[in-house]
Amino acid sequence: MTKTELKPVRAGFIPLVDAAILIAAREKGFAAEEGIDLTLVKETSWANIRDRMAIGHFDVAHMLAPMPLAAALGLMPLPLKIVAPMALGLGGNAITLSTPLFNEMAVLSHVDSMDAAQTGNGLKRLIDDRKSRNKAPLVFAVVHPFSGHNYELRYWLAASGIDPENDVEIVIVPPPLMADALKSGMLDGFCVGEPWNSVAVDLGVGQTLTTKSRIWKNSPEKVLGVSEKFQQQNPDLLSSLIRALYKAAQWSGDPANIPTLAALLSSSNYIGVSSNLLERSLRGQMGTAKTPDPDFFIPFAKAATFPWHSHGLWFYSQMVRWGHVKWSPDHISAVTGCYRPDLYREALGDPITSTPSANAKVEGALSRPVHVGTTKGELLLGPDGFFDGEIFDPDHLHAYLKAQGADV
Repeated sequence: MTKTELKPVRAGFIPLVDAAILIAAREKGFAAEEGIDLTLVKETSWANIRDRMAIGHFDVAHMLAPMPLAAALGLMPLPLKIVAPMALGLGGNAITLSTPLFNEMAVLSHVDSMDAAQTGNGLKRLIDDRKSRNKAPLVFAVVHPFSGHNYELRYWLAASGIDPENDVEIVIVPPPLMADALKSGMLDGFCVGEPWNSVAVDLGVGQTLTTKSRIWKNSPEKVLGVSEKFQQQNPDLLSSLIRALYKAAQWSGDPANIPTLAALLSSSNYIGVSSNLLERSLRGQMGTAKTPDPDFFIPFAKAATFPWHSHGLWFYSQMVRWGHVKWSPDHISAVTGCYRPDLYREALGDPITSTPSANAKVEGALSRPVHVGTTKGELLLGPDGFFDGEIFDPDHLHAYLKAQGADV
């Protein structure tokens, strides 16, 4: 098929490791094999992604998982209708503290790993000590108000006995600026996707405290955001794109391909940092950890590309918990209407793959990998536990919110 015969799809992305599937789909030819001329446009902030989706510059985008929900719930400044027919992997974020504060924390607490409970307790001792000396609250950055980063940071802080509303200040900084903001002294810490934690560590200005994979194992992060107009007008083209991205995810998830993938991502057209650093990120070699975390970023295994309703509903629970939206039973259908496993299954039906037969699952219930039934046999899922041992059952959302102290 010649380039003139390919159908154009324009996608926005942020320079992050978890854009890998989109980048591999273009660079390794998976999009072209499906008849798609995939154009990737690099942006610096999630606000730009949001606004350019709203005005029609992008057909699809690498997108924060809570962003389609925020759009559906009327929380965006511009009218925007987005569906998420596919996830773009699991995990990929970390929380980093400035090196001087990390050293200060180490004097107060024994911290010898990136275990979320241990580092959370250490940070609480640091914050309590600073309060006793009338120091200003620590300033942490996240990438967008409606982001997995904001909600996992808040969840981790709260479960560690730190009030995210009063004990720290949370601000918004675009991902590529995080390391420089930490270096300048503007920030005390941040939660961001890779490679920007590793960049801060390599610069000597930060130390990684913990990772998303340690706060909530095998947890959702980015989705393929698709304008509702594009989805309705181009159903066959969208199915082709999902198939291309699925194949790209499978290729990206093969450890043998990590050096090649890191080299692709290192291009100035994409992330623009060294392939050696990116290879460490892709292998989960974070901070000072002695051994890699194989669950740090999962592009393909464990149904990593499936858009679970329960993932969307957990993000909604945190929106309500932190006062970003009022609780309403009517919101449940709005949230589940954004995440579209039906479109995923339609694109990836026989003979391509086996997909989960359920649309939702109890999150945090699997303490070890488990084989579950699918449309064609079995699939390995989990573990998916929260570091504090909590369970999220989407069928009991209201009770979960009450237990978390939400105003419901």
